[in-house]
Amino acid sequence: MAVLIAVEADPTTGPMGAVVPVPVAPAPVDVHALYTAHWRYLVRLAVLLVDDVASAEDVVQDAFVALHRKSGDLRDPEAALGYLRTTVLNLSRSVLRRRQVVRKHLRVAEPEATAPADHDVLLRDEHRAALAAVRRLPRHQREVLILRYWSGLSEREIAQTLGISPGSVKSAASRGLAALQKALGGEAS
Repeated sequence: MAVLIAVEADPTTGPMGAVVPVPVAPAPVDVHALYTAHWRYLVRLAVLLVDDVASAEDVVQDAFVALHRKSGDLRDPEAALGYLRTTVLNLSRSVLRRRQVVRKHLRVAEPEATAPADHDVLLRDEHRAALAAVRRLPRHQREVLILRYWSGLSEREIAQTLGISPGSVKSAASRGLAALQKALGGEAS
C-alpha cells in the first residue's frame, strides 16, 4: 500500500511541521478492461484443463465474478491477472472433481461434447495425439505443462499460480516432457 506523507505547518512542533502518514487506497481493479483483454486467453487455458468449451467458459465467467466480488479486497491490483489465473485453475479442478463424482455415483459418463464440423480439419493428427497425451498426464504435470507452454508463463509465475516452489515446477515439467516424449514415441535425450 502506498503512503502519502503530508507536512503540516504547526508552530508547536517546530519550523518544519509534523510528518503525518496518510494511507492512499490502491487504484481499483478495472474488471471490464481485464475481461476484454484476457477473456479469450483464460478460456483457452480452461479448455486445456477441462476439455470442454462450455465448462471452460463457465469457469472463466465464475472467475471474473469472484474477482469482481473481491476487487476491493485485493492488496495489489496489478496481481488481478494472477488471481484470475489461479481462480481458473482451481475452478477447473472443481469441475473435474464434480465430473468424477457424478461418473462414480451414477455410473453414467457425461456425453462427449460434439466438436464443430471443421474441428478435425483444423487439428492435424499430431496435434490431436499430443493433446490426448497431455490429457493422460498426472494432474500436476499436466497443469505445469499447460501453464508453461500454452499460457507462456515463467517458472516463477507457474509456482505462484499453483502454490508450489519453482523447483517443483521444474521437476514436474521435466517429468511431464519425458512422459510425453515416451507416449508420442520420441527418443529420450
